[in-house]
Amino acid sequence: MSAQPIPVHEELDPLAVQREAAMFYGLFLRGHSPEKLRRDIEIPVSTFKKWLSNPHYEGEFRENVKRIYYFRRQVLAVFDELVDRERLRERFQ
Repeated sequence: MSAQPIPVHEELDPLAVQREAAMFYGLFLRGHSPEKLRRDIEIPVSTFKKWLSNPHYEGEFRENVKRIYYFRRQVLAVFDELVDRERLRERFQ
């Protein structure tokens, strides 16, 4: 019986996700718009699907696209959590 491959999104280094989110959070704390930062972090689903469906992009490229897409989704989730916490902290001060 062969082992099932680990889903791409489970291979992510949590520290790398935290560092990337922290970089964007630092920009937010310096006054950058959270909406613009979200657009910078996020890979639109339409772009992701376009990359996966292009016949010139095969094998390893597609796997890398999947890793990047899931990585950026995790970064966005952590970034949103940090921004929400900051807004709550400011509200209660």
